[in-house]
Amino acid sequence: MAASVSTLIRRLKKGYPNAHCALDHSNAFELLVATVLSAQCTDVRVNIVTKDLFAKFKSPKDYANASLLEIENVIRPTGFFRAKAKSLKGLSQKILSEYDGEIPRQMESLVELPGVGRKTANVVLGNAFGIASGVVVDTHVKRLSFRLGLTKNKTPEKVEQDLNKLIPKTNWIVFSHWLILHGRSVCLARKPRCETCQLNDICPKKGVKAPSRK
Repeated sequence: MAASVSTLIRRLKKGYPNAHCALDHSNAFELLVATVLSAQCTDVRVNIVTKDLFAKFKSPKDYANASLLEIENVIRPTGFFRAKAKSLKGLSQKILSEYDGEIPRQMESLVELPGVGRKTANVVLGNAFGIASGVVVDTHVKRLSFRLGLTKNKTPEKVEQDLNKLIPKTNWIVFSHWLILHGRSVCLARKPRCETCQLNDICPKKGVKAPSRK
């Protein structure tokens, strides 16, 4: 049986009252850049890299005018740095040429930018502009949503569709932050700490192996 959504939200809200975006940024463009870099990379490492990156490249114009090699040299620690550098330069050029240097506030426009999918667009719209366009689905959100019985799907797109139907729109933005924090501190991938989890009694523990008896 899936977790009661109202009870789930109430407990997550109580457990993580200060939940917020873990990527350091001071404006929408920086958040867009940081989210692109976060693919296959931890938020902690991204924040270390962007400290130097944002000091050197302050606007879409700086990325557009820089060589790929210049960008690559700074973002190398995030992995897949060549593809990411190409995306950052490309999206910056498009923002300059089509949006006068401003970040678009529509899902349809954001996902047309190089390297930007629904997850990145949802992150930017929700955390930079307060626009609830959908629940952000990263690896933690996907894993916990399945364990909690909120979805039977495995692809981010399908999981998002399921969550958007179940979770009240007023909680779309913060819900992913709750699950991410819970996934990092309690509901670990390999050895979830079910015995100390505040959701233990309402969680169906889908896919969680029962502890072996000696």
